[in-house]
Amino acid sequence: MSTSSPEGGSRGLAIEFQNIDKRYGPRFALRGVSLQIGPGECVALLGANGSGKSTLLRIAALLVRPSAGRVTFPGDASHATAKAAADKSTSSMSSSGTAGLPTTATTASAVPGRSANEVATEVDGADAGTFDIKRRIGLLAHHILLYDDLSAQENLVLFARLYGLDQAEERAAAALEPAGLARRGRDLVRTFSRGMRQRLAIARTILAEPGLVLLDEPAAGLDPAGQQWLGKTLGRLRDEGCTIVMSTHGRSEAHDLVTRAVQLVAGQIKSDSGAAGDPRPILASAMASGQEAW
Repeated sequence: MSTSSPEGGSRGLAIEFQNIDKRYGPRFALRGVSLQIGPGECVALLGANGSGKSTLLRIAALLVRPSAGRVTFPGDASHATAKAAADKSTSSMSSSGTAGLPTTATTASAVPGRSANEVATEVDGADAGTFDIKRRIGLLAHHILLYDDLSAQENLVLFARLYGLDQAEERAAAALEPAGLARRGRDLVRTFSRGMRQRLAIARTILAEPGLVLLDEPAAGLDPAGQQWLGKTLGRLRDEGCTIVMSTHGRSEAHDLVTRAVQLVAGQIKSDSGAAGDPRPILASAMASGQEAW
């Protein structure tokens, strides 16, 4: 278990959540969440199923607009911001495997005391300013959503081109090798096991060398060899200065890399070890309490 910040360079992307609420009808998935994550941190999100971890990751990826509050990326040249208040919609984006692509939210809702046009202008302007930010974010969602009728290499080439990366085929081939999928690169994804799909989805998540990697239970479906590969991969990213935020299920190789632990209960932050603190007590407490997902 690491208890210090990595010595990585400037690759990491900082993120700040300011009083985030997310409401689905009458139910709050998140309530008053404020959290600052610095570049290069490796943060574990802990909490039982339904505590708001996946929702927070999707908001961080700019795929879901908060009902209230603000998400910023301090230190980035564009000072990009995603902001909404009193959002009456459940979501304007899905948690698809296209996280990190230059997609934008499409709806704006009324804010008390302000016209719909004022809010729409503010949000649309923020979306325009986050175009480059979204290209620096990689998300592994709970539902990985690969294209079954494409090969593993074709899946990666497609996303490389959507990201606007050069040498898409070379990048795809290079990503398959460390994931242990090089020999199956031309096979259709529909023939892959659950663990192989997970490896491919992780390879896709980091294909564009993002500065912020968001992982929803990355060890799910991985065998011991796959978990060891995951640990090495995340260790390399952390050493390069990448910011990592992940929710996890059970113990995995990735836990030894955690520099900070944040526990969510019913959509609110219950405990936070802090950037300079020791995450181990919170991790141990989560295990002892028998939480289903942590």
